[in-house]
Amino acid sequence: MRSGHQGTGPGAITPDGCAVEFYSRLPVGGEPDIIAGAVPAGADILELGCGVGRMTHPLLERGFTVTAVDESAEMLERVRGARTICSAIEDLDLGERFDVVLLASFLVHSGDIEVRRGLLRSCVRHLADGGCVLIQREGEDYHRDIPRERVDPSGFTVRVASSEPVGDGVNSVRAEYEFPDAVWTQTFLARPLTKEQFEGALAEAGLRVDKYLTDDRTWVRAVPAAGG
Repeated sequence: MRSGHQGTGPGAITPDGCAVEFYSRLPVGGEPDIIAGAVPAGADILELGCGVGRMTHPLLERGFTVTAVDESAEMLERVRGARTICSAIEDLDLGERFDVVLLASFLVHSGDIEVRRGLLRSCVRHLADGGCVLIQREGEDYHRDIPRERVDPSGFTVRVASSEPVGDGVNSVRAEYEFPDAVWTQTFLARPLTKEQFEGALAEAGLRVDKYLTDDRTWVRAVPAAGG
């Protein structure tokens, strides 16, 4: 298990504390529509941190080609219809370039600055000329008003139980996912980033914001800074 990360509950748990079975149960949200609306039809997408394919599968259904990357072989076993690659994102070097590189699941908020830098470098390394990087950020109030919970219409409860500073601008977050027949927990390290800090991290990697895709600025389209 990665330092500062822990997961509990039935089934396989990944090094960052994610429960494979929990993610397999999650309903598809609005993310595939956001992605599809922000990139060219039929684009070739590199999905970094694909998990069990919750976004992979809807993107395939919309006519995109997806190369799905995750460090967990157990997660990748659930992905269907896409080329899959088991690798840490920051170490990935396929020698290929893609129209779209997708970095979702708040990965840009890694508690380890060097890991974040590696993630963003991997995005840039795999980006074709004229392409874009789509990044999902935490909501700007993610670490406030805690504890809080949300009951999903499909019948499970998501609870952010705590978010405690552990030094160097990093918080230790504990999340709980309660279903009628099972409970999973995940503890992970996250670095809150203001809009300015986020844009600074992009600039360091040679990227800039092209457009915030949602009103809450959680979804971002970024392009190479030299692109205008």
